[in-house]
Amino acid sequence: MATTADFRNGLCIEHNNELYTITEFQHVKPGKGGAFVRTKLKNLKTGKILQHTFTAGVKINIARVERRPYQFLYKDDTGYHFMHNETLEQVIIQEELINAPELIKGGQEVEIMFHADTETPLQCELPPFVELEITFTEPGVKGDTVTNAFKLATVETGAIVNVPLFVNTGEKIKVDTRKKEYSERAKK
Repeated sequence: MATTADFRNGLCIEHNNELYTITEFQHVKPGKGGAFVRTKLKNLKTGKILQHTFTAGVKINIARVERRPYQFLYKDDTGYHFMHNETLEQVIIQEELINAPELIKGGQEVEIMFHADTETPLQCELPPFVELEITFTEPGVKGDTVTNAFKLATVETGAIVNVPLFVNTGEKIKVDTRKKEYSERAKK
């Protein structure tokens, strides 16, 4: 058991028989009345954000979660198959648990979050940026480097990303997996 004094970003708690991670919190001590803590909680199963206010000092259950490194192997009709980097144990993850399934490619390193007590997978996170090769886009025109216009490009995973006009087929780009958008050209 812990109290609201133990709150920190990323802490996983049990609330209303669901697992949540704290994304934001703020301790408030008004001039009149008791102190409280405003929080934004992210449901680990559905991904929905919930705003909740806890009375200061209230007891909460902390959920034990573990982040483990895995490597993506392949996808089939049963789900996405991953292999643990050290134990070579394989696990199947459903698409709704992956933060950007359209950007995952074979051999991709990911972190899978497990509930330590029940050993159930909760979430699969790609790194913040992935390097992908553009398989098709309309050709760029000389002098297009100055404008802020974008065009559609298909990357090697099949996902479609908006890229600047000067980016061409065959180039590697960095894609932000949190926003699912172009970040920059990959360094050679």
